Amino acid sequence: MRKIHSKDTSIELLLRKALWHKGYRYRKNYKALPGSPDIVLTKYKIAIFCDSEFFHGKDWEILKLRLEKGKNPDFWIKKIERNRNRDYENDKKLLFLGYTVLHFWGQDISKHTDECLQAIEEAIWDTKFSDTTTDYDISEE
Repeated sequence: MRKIHSKDTSIELLLRKALWHKGYRYRKNYKALPGSPDIVLTKYKIAIFCDSEFFHGKDWEILKLRLEKGKNPDFWIKKIERNRNRDYENDKKLLFLGYTVLHFWGQDISKHTDECLQAIEEAIWDTKFSDTTTDYDISEE
């Protein structure tokens, strides 16, 4: 597991380059926020996580069955369940702080980068729109 990198993975680099190319500036592995999101668009309060399918338990029920048949199943099942629970808790903390939280699976980033960018841009649009809507009191005095 020493060779497993948590920063600057290929999927992170791919998404970051695409964001940079579109003109979005960001912070990477932002330790000031819970869970140190892989990419943070601080201007829009958007936290983005680039999750690998294995370590974050994509299709967990199917993966769990596969792990039960493999080597050292107790270790891997506990590890991935802890990761999933930690992700959930960090998401709750970020939402409480007013951040929009986005998770993308590695394969989705690799194969459908444009769709991931579109989801991020929709979140940016939602943030911009919610910031500009204000209630004005136009009642007569």
